[in-house]
Amino acid sequence: MVNNYIVLLLIAFLFRPGVLNAQEIRIFTVEDFDLKGAVRSCLVSTKYGKEEYEFNEEGLLTKSVTRYNDNDYDSTHYSYVEGMLMEKRLENYRDKIFVPASSIANIYSVDSTENLKITEKIISYDKEFLDQYEYFYTNDTLRRIIRMNNEGIDETLISYELVKGELTKTYTLNGVPEKSIRTSFKKDQDSIISKTVLVKQFLDGQPYLATEEVFDGRNALASKTSFSYNTKVKQFTIERTEKYEYDASGMLLNIESETSGIPEKKEFVYQLDPTGNWIKEIITPDNTYKTRRITYHEAAVEEQKK
Repeated sequence: MVNNYIVLLLIAFLFRPGVLNAQEIRIFTVEDFDLKGAVRSCLVSTKYGKEEYEFNEEGLLTKSVTRYNDNDYDSTHYSYVEGMLMEKRLENYRDKIFVPASSIANIYSVDSTENLKITEKIISYDKEFLDQYEYFYTNDTLRRIIRMNNEGIDETLISYELVKGELTKTYTLNGVPEKSIRTSFKKDQDSIISKTVLVKQFLDGQPYLATEEVFDGRNALASKTSFSYNTKVKQFTIERTEKYEYDASGMLLNIESETSGIPEKKEFVYQLDPTGNWIKEIITPDNTYKTRRITYHEAAVEEQKK
């Protein structure tokens, strides 16, 4: 599987007020970090820094730490009630000193009296109100997001259209197209052979970027194509292609890519722990590597041995 360690840095950035108008609530689990089993913690070390992750016994992420050096780091804490995210706190430390001005808290409340409604309030540790989002669901499907702050109110509508087995999910911000996601499946009898997800992004209502990802029957990413919109010919043109190969156990073996006609191939070699999680990943021809120190919930491990 493709590693997802950088995703938390992106999520932390995207959830800062003003970056995007609406974000769906996402809960991270051990699977999002290419981990399996009753993982309690995982420390990832690279030449760029360190990432630390902690999980509860249900496999939900409860804490993540990004360490840039010994003195500067960001820490994010997640709190749940019955598996639902209720609080997320991003705390910044510079020179080992907590920085309240750039630290934020996301507080969630749930109203399920009729259709589900989740309210997210974002405040700084300086007690400054930044944003409020209201997520409206119908039959557990997200249909509308309302954003409110000192600058006004924005409304994102999410529509769904099923045509010939392809489901298209469209986001419209204040009446202007923002993003569409089209998902289609190939099946052999009752088995899924592959899934294709095409994401188109719009800027001021005009096509901008797109990605097409193909997943195999194990839901592993098989290929990815990135596009940019050419305003002269009024169509998307390919910028980059990637193909992924795995071994029988699902471990990523290599990635073959091509950017602007220039091919590249990266190969991956692993050292595994007894559970089957990798604890060292070597990438060639760069000769870079990552190491992971993984601990497990003892009670769950003992139960698995029985």
